[in-house]
Amino acid sequence: MSWLMHLRQTYDNNEQRVGQFERNRFGREYALIPVSHTTQSAHIEILLSLKGELIRAEVVDKEDANTIIPCTEDSASRTSAPVPYPLFDKLLYVAGDYTQFCGEVKGTPHADYMNELRQWCQSPDAHPKVRAVYAYLSKGTLIADLIERKNLWTDAQGRLLDKWTPEAEKQHGEKPKIFRVLAGDQSAAFVRFAVEAPGESESRLWRDPSVQLAYIRYMEREQAERELCYATGKWEPCVDKHASRIRSSGDKSKLISANDSLGFTYRGRFKDSREAATISFSTSHKAHNALKWLIERQGVNMGGRVFVVWGTDDPDAPAPHAASFSLYDEDVEEAPESGDPTRREFAERIRKALSGYRSRLMYNENVIIMVLDAATTGRMSVVYYRDMDKELFLDRLEEWHLTCYWLHRYAKNKEGQPIVFPGAPATRDIAFAAYGSRVDEKVEKGLLERMLPCIVDRQPIPGDIVRSAVNRASNPVGMEPWEWEKTLSIACALVNKTKKGEYEVSLDTASEDRNYLFGRMLAIADVLERSALSKEERRASNAIRYMNAFAQHPARTWSIIQKSLQPYQARLGTKGTHHNRLLDEVGAMMKPEDFTDKPLSGLYLLGFYSQRHELYKKKAASNGAIVPGVDMDLDSEEDMDE
Repeated sequence: MSWLMHLRQTYDNNEQRVGQFERNRFGREYALIPVSHTTQSAHIEILLSLKGELIRAEVVDKEDANTIIPCTEDSASRTSAPVPYPLFDKLLYVAGDYTQFCGEVKGTPHADYMNELRQWCQSPDAHPKVRAVYAYLSKGTLIADLIERKNLWTDAQGRLLDKWTPEAEKQHGEKPKIFRVLAGDQSAAFVRFAVEAPGESESRLWRDPSVQLAYIRYMEREQAERELCYATGKWEPCVDKHASRIRSSGDKSKLISANDSLGFTYRGRFKDSREAATISFSTSHKAHNALKWLIERQGVNMGGRVFVVWGTDDPDAPAPHAASFSLYDEDVEEAPESGDPTRREFAERIRKALSGYRSRLMYNENVIIMVLDAATTGRMSVVYYRDMDKELFLDRLEEWHLTCYWLHRYAKNKEGQPIVFPGAPATRDIAFAAYGSRVDEKVEKGLLERMLPCIVDRQPIPGDIVRSAVNRASNPVGMEPWEWEKTLSIACALVNKTKKGEYEVSLDTASEDRNYLFGRMLAIADVLERSALSKEERRASNAIRYMNAFAQHPARTWSIIQKSLQPYQARLGTKGTHHNRLLDEVGAMMKPEDFTDKPLSGLYLLGFYSQRHELYKKKAASNGAIVPGVDMDLDSEEDMDE
């Protein structure tokens, strides 16, 4: 029950935001929904007078469709059963002339809707604007009015069109707006109401706090006897049915459900669901509404699996799956400078970025990490849950960014300009490096879940992920140059993490590790050959072409690479003296017993990257040029030789 309590606590701590619409990073509107309310996407908006007279009707734009609607316990969890919402709903419920234009229906959905609305209008908590809606709908002319105002369209028989056809286009002209916002036929349109009242600026009922409060009070009067809530430990009115539409407006999966009447769920252990657990009305609504709000606000949805991280007092918390650059981009005033900062400079950036979160979060606040997924359309589960002290969480996050460290060249800033950033890659980019750009979504979301314990619990990165990234980085001829460069830097970060962040991007000239030295030799051979090639001869060097074989049989493959270097050494003449001398120096550091065909570990990639980076920096500095790959957008690694 801890996740329920933390979500309810989050709701209570952010109650001042209830009903306030914001836009997320995708431009969609969202809000922290009041108790006894849920959200739906509306298709038609109707403006009424306080006397219940129709003023205007229009089709709603997709960007403005998100609507907060009152709901009952049954309607909030409805699937195929005809259970009406109390105020806003589909034409099937709100239109008295539905059968005239759409044919016969099962049951009495409109009568049930009107009966529920009438009970609210007759209660002490009735609202005059709601009475105006009831007065208008009592006339039973809703669909006819919408057809007259060209919001809905009929066929030759006077029935609502199921879809827009070429015949309808010949008859009516351009495709109407209603068919551009509806996925199904017109009969599925969801209707919301606005009421103009003298002296009031807010006519939209779904954004009117007084209407929302009136319904909350009405529901409180209707609630049943009190029982023990297993989440709060208090005696409160409890519910049997719980909210769906958690991940999106079309999501039917529920986190809490006990509607199996065939005896499979309880297996004789309990007589009914309440013997297993009872959840109060307020806890269920607050927890589910807080979770919906957090997912819209800062959740990451990957193939239906949702990752969300938040603080119980301040919902803003750094995402563990994000790259290091996201921390500076959001929390440091100045953007990261281009180039290769030292580890000390980078560590200071990370600490400065995280200090903003440390100062905002309460001293006793928890940070919650939650992953949700649904195996079926009706049941959702919490596949990962972690409740951590905020200081411990930030310490672990800082350690991750400082140890899974390398220099990356694939990111872009807010203006879309390519940048270089030091630090840890995002877990999505790790999936890219390990499995390629066409990685299956199931594999990708599985990797994100597997990486979470590595970040927040100091668990080692799974060996298969590191091996896969290293193997792909060792096979550059199988990828586009930009893809290989990205894979290479991420693989280096993962290998460095396995070494507890001991290595830096700057070249370690004192290292005598055979893997590191072989990597340096490969980089020198690559740069030497490229230096001898003209622009017309541009191609992958022999060092790059043999890289995969070199990783498996370094001694044998090196003899092939060295023979292929001789024509280019001769072509360069004295211009290649520095590279030849450097190659001799590195080779001399290799112990004879290490010059074998034993396969190289991923550490050779660090030696390769650092040596190549160092050579290009020196070349650019001697020419007074920009450091290649740092301040220019490289379409391929060959551009480094310009």
